Amino acid sequence: MAGAAGPIPLPTQEPTAAALARAAERAATDLLAAPAPIQLADVVPAPRDVRPNPAGNWRLSPDAVIVASTEPAALAAAVHLAELLRPATGYPLPVTDAATPQADDGIALVLDQAVGLGTEGYRLDVTTSGVRLSAVTATGLFHGVQTLRQLLPPAIESTVPVTEAWILPGGTITDTPRFPYRGAMLDVARHFFAVEDVLRVIDHLARYKLNHLHLHLTDDQGWRIAVDSRPKLTTVGGATEVGDGPGGFYTKADYARIVSYAADRHITVVPEIDLPGHTNSALVAYPELAPDKIAPPPYTGTDVGFSYVDPTDERTYDFVADVFGEMAAITPGPLLHIGGDEAFKVKGELYTGFVERVQRIVAELGKTVVGWHQVAPAAHVDGRVLQWWGTNGEDPTTADAVRRGARLVISPGNHAYLDMKYAPDTPIGHDWAGLIDVRKAYDWDPGTHVADVPEEAVLGVEAPLWTESVTSLAEIELLLLPRLPAIAELGWSPRATHGWAGFRSRLAGHGPRWATAGITFHAAPEIPWPAVPAIPQQHGVPHPDPIVP
Repeated sequence: MAGAAGPIPLPTQEPTAAALARAAERAATDLLAAPAPIQLADVVPAPRDVRPNPAGNWRLSPDAVIVASTEPAALAAAVHLAELLRPATGYPLPVTDAATPQADDGIALVLDQAVGLGTEGYRLDVTTSGVRLSAVTATGLFHGVQTLRQLLPPAIESTVPVTEAWILPGGTITDTPRFPYRGAMLDVARHFFAVEDVLRVIDHLARYKLNHLHLHLTDDQGWRIAVDSRPKLTTVGGATEVGDGPGGFYTKADYARIVSYAADRHITVVPEIDLPGHTNSALVAYPELAPDKIAPPPYTGTDVGFSYVDPTDERTYDFVADVFGEMAAITPGPLLHIGGDEAFKVKGELYTGFVERVQRIVAELGKTVVGWHQVAPAAHVDGRVLQWWGTNGEDPTTADAVRRGARLVISPGNHAYLDMKYAPDTPIGHDWAGLIDVRKAYDWDPGTHVADVPEEAVLGVEAPLWTESVTSLAEIELLLLPRLPAIAELGWSPRATHGWAGFRSRLAGHGPRWATAGITFHAAPEIPWPAVPAIPQQHGVPHPDPIVP
């Protein structure tokens, strides 16, 4: 060979299998045609400010390192990012820390007080030399990780390695939420769901920057949380559910696992003990709480409004104190939900008097009271939150409670109730509040929805999912998706970004992501879903079949 000075020296050590795999991967990705590029603004919920720079695109390489600030919270966010990216890429993505993290053709997660974006905001900078994600808090870093995840190709959701050019679009995103409370509710009382199902729901919330999980733990059909001082609540009251199923309940260890898993994803659990109505399961277990002191038969139907604890018996308030005392002890978040809806047989001053005593019990435990908006006539306690679920924004009673100091979480039954059917032929769900397709879930404004309630009194938005007709995780997901991202965008994104055409286009890109991850979703006809791309296998590993209803 011309110019050769002699034989090329052999390496003193054979390359490791990992090094050979990385070299082969680099060669393979160099030969790939670039996929249709994801745009920097293709994020749900829509960010506050997006500044694209197409010349700044960056490709994640097999040698990339994730480096974080030295604080444990920043390292936790970096580890979470690595755990999201490793399965599909097959890259090692080691996580390290530094006093002043630099991207250096990798990803830097930086806690930086100078960013000045509040407790949940973040800034994401993508350049040809790497990615810098900065925030004031670990919560902000976590939300930024969810944005970064969405900017990679849909194949990033694969649970096995695939061959892909992992390109991030260049530019800068600066983002903060509109409302501090953004949540969803899961009814585990009408039908009981295993801990693993609840954890999967938490993952869906985290993906779209929702930060509260409201668990409806008690109702006529079942009591789902262990109370040491009242063991029959679960051994007797927890043994039923709608349709005569076996029911079930969470031990305190189960509940702690849910709370911890949520906290790791910066989500606060809000437990609900519904009183004074919706209490048949408690009355079966402890008939002294019933107005006639006779245990009713277990109830597995779907009617409401027939049961209630006796508001004239002091033993009822001992029960309330015991239950909420134990719930407060195992719930690190500030909110306890007391229910208060559909107590049709407890009227007038008897009802408001009961609510006021329960509110005082909760407040004395150091917790903030949340109740359905029917508790509005009761006297105000400091910090009280009303969850408004009406279908008509004209509500003078709720507006009066706001003037007395209450704040609102908005959950309109005809926009945010995710147990409503999408269309008449939806196989599960209800239609008492009307049909809710994706556009109806999206096209309303929490800040102006209730008349005479100013936006500053609106704490946020929540999407409840009642489960009278829901029996499995797949059915939960079918009703959550694709409407949950619509509610998430209402809670997070500035009103100036709101627009159906843009949202439906951005949402469409999530269909392939859900399919790749094996997540059930409703293929709503009003969304222009793209075809799910074939996902190339890597190293001969078969890819699981996606679920595309």
